[in-house]
Amino acid sequence: MQSKLGKPIGLLNVNMDYPKFSVSRYLPSADLSHFIEHYWVVCWDLRGQEPHLQETLPHPSVHLVFERDNSRIVGVVKGRFSVLLQEQGAVFGVKFRPGAYYPFLKNSVSTITDRTIPFLEAFGMSSQTLEQRLFSMDTAEQMIPLAESFIRERLPEPDTNVEFINTIVQSIISDRSIVKVDDIVRRFPIHKRQFQNLFRQYVGVSPKWIIQRYRLHEAVEKMADGDIPDWSRLALDLGYYDQAHFIKDFKSIVGKSPETYTKLLNELNSGHDR
Repeated sequence: MQSKLGKPIGLLNVNMDYPKFSVSRYLPSADLSHFIEHYWVVCWDLRGQEPHLQETLPHPSVHLVFERDNSRIVGVVKGRFSVLLQEQGAVFGVKFRPGAYYPFLKNSVSTITDRTIPFLEAFGMSSQTLEQRLFSMDTAEQMIPLAESFIRERLPEPDTNVEFINTIVQSIISDRSIVKVDDIVRRFPIHKRQFQNLFRQYVGVSPKWIIQRYRLHEAVEKMADGDIPDWSRLALDLGYYDQAHFIKDFKSIVGKSPETYTKLLNELNSGHDR
């Protein structure tokens, strides 16, 4: 049986969303763990209700997404990812580890950043049969072996750069003192330009983007937990020179200023508790 993971990081307006849809995540089999971070399943039932716009702050990962008549590869999304959920449905996803889709693509992953590639174009075959088999299953645990069999048939050789990249990414996640690219370069035996080129080729986004995205995840999670950050301190933690630049970027990515977003979460919490 696949190991199930906890709450995902990066969901926006999370307290409002849980009654409307469910998210489950599962670890891959050991032989695929070099390439795959986890599988995810989103299910919703909004029959008789208004459609729901779900938004997330994506991670630096490529996804293989299975959906009826719309299976696809989704490159790293640099901004906010939004999807309109309506009626009833389900989506099964494969989240590749940062950099781990490069051995499949055999081309710079930056070429698919902020892009969606139809399944037929990505794999040279129709997705219809696999979709029918996947969505005839009752549980995610039944769906995963089908997806893993499909991936194993196309599995490239392990790439040592993938492990190196993920070591760096885990350092960024766990060490809040990393706020600039120079902070990483001082910790790892790699020149700055080489480092930046490696991430552009394998991950599809810059190291700076990754640092700021994970710090932003941290900020959003604090807000969701009711912990109002010190905005000036947070701006410095994110590598900004001042609070104003942080607020401008937060608004451009999340769609609301930090204070407005915090107030919205408070309203959602209050409504959810009643």
